[in-house]
Amino acid sequence: MLANYHTHTTRCKHATGTEREYIEQAIKSGFKTLGFSDHVPFPDSYGFNPTMRMSMDEVEDYTSTLVKLREEYKNDIEILIGYEVEYTPTYFQDVLNYLKKFPFDYIIQGQHFVEGKFCDEYTGYKTDSLEYFDEFVKTTIEGMQTGEFMYLAHPDLFYYTGDDNIFREKMRPIIEEAAKLDIPLEVNMYGFSDHRNYPSDKFWSMVPEFGAKVILGCDAHYPELLTQPENIPGLVEFLERNKLTELLV
Repeated sequence: MLANYHTHTTRCKHATGTEREYIEQAIKSGFKTLGFSDHVPFPDSYGFNPTMRMSMDEVEDYTSTLVKLREEYKNDIEILIGYEVEYTPTYFQDVLNYLKKFPFDYIIQGQHFVEGKFCDEYTGYKTDSLEYFDEFVKTTIEGMQTGEFMYLAHPDLFYYTGDDNIFREKMRPIIEEAAKLDIPLEVNMYGFSDHRNYPSDKFWSMVPEFGAKVILGCDAHYPELLTQPENIPGLVEFLERNKLTELLV
């Protein structure tokens, strides 16, 4: 694993460590490219409580800090500037237009919320609501179809507590669309090491059927998470069991 594009900073209010510590750890772990993709901010006028993301007035510092470090470490590692962004039909374009005022390299889609439940009902909370599940799938696919995202982070984040067959039926269109659009799906290494509901066999066992591309993402919220998959117990076996190794990009 030579590149990680899923890295956070303390600005999101739930990560620790300095940018320099992340960079030094990435170099130590053998990465050639490190992409920072902190949670995208939203304007105060939207009325969302930004307890899990940076504020709009931190974007300039986020950018300038990484630009300086990119120059400082240019002979050691490639530093990229990005964001992890939720797609919503109402807010997405406004947010993207704001981000474009500053230099950045990419965005990844992390569908933690859907419109109407924004910053209110996290998609990683347990639920048996099929209506909410359908909205998650619909919003995720619409986001991918914008063509703006580098890849889809933790595509199996939605924590459906109902029947596994229903879960597979609902999730299959996301995998199918990712394959059609040639958008990689992320096996989230943090979720695996933290024993979350994702990444799950019931989702990833379907991926080879459609041949969707697969990418590994550290989702680093502290520097030590920038590690190689073989250092996370069971992760290599998970990839092999679900026949994902040949799909990795």
